[in-house]
Order: sequence, then C-alpha cells, then structure tokens
Amino acid sequence: MIKKTVVVATAFAFLSGFAMAGSAIAVDKGPADITMKSERGIKPATFPHAKHQEQFECGECHHRKGSDGEKQPYKEGQEIKKCASCHNKDEMSGQLASLMGAAHKNCKGCHKEKAKDKLGCTVCHK
Repeated sequence: MIKKTVVVATAFAFLSGFAMAGSAIAVDKGPADITMKSERGIKPATFPHAKHQEQFECGECHHRKGSDGEKQPYKEGQEIKKCASCHNKDEMSGQLASLMGAAHKNCKGCHKEKAKDKLGCTVCHK
C-alpha cells in the first residue's frame, strides 16, 4: 500500500511540474489595448489589440525590418518592437515615416477590405 502511494505521489509531482513549466513558458501577447499618440496633437487612437489577436495571426499586421532596411515578413517568435521604433523620420521617409502614417495605411487598408462598418475616424480616435 505504501509503495502504491509513493508511486502515485511521484507521478502527481512529475505531472504537476510539467503543468507549471508549461504555464511559465506562456508567450507575452502584448497589452490588451494600445494607445497611440500623435506628435501633431490629434486625439490618441486606441487599438484593441486583444480583439484583433482573436481574429488574426500576428503576421497579418506585424513585420520586421531586414538587414537591407526593407520590410520583411513576420517570423513566428520574433521580437515585436513598437511600430514607432522604425516608423519615424530618422528611419524612413514618406507616408510611413510616422506611426500615424503607418497605422492609417495598415489599419484603414484592412478595415476597407474586412470591416467597412468600422472605418470612420471616431472608431479609433474616441
């Protein structure tokens, strides 16, 4: 009887260890909501990040900058930096040289295609 209890307790401890290790490896999905502020004093835009994660894969929005400075597709597990770390006047020029320009191109483009009912300015700028 004691031998059976020791075997069951050991098995329980072993499985509990895996459960704890699995929860410790949980991936950081970022904040549930992201507030994006403009340098131009326009009302901040609120982006419901968690709601978008329920519907889309990370690579549908996120990308990376290659060693040549060009846009590269998202790779699973890559470090995701703030958009403004590249989308700024020091890193690029044109419409994409600001967080506002990049968000308007990416977000508005997607909403025109997939969510036409959520396209007006007040959807993001409350």
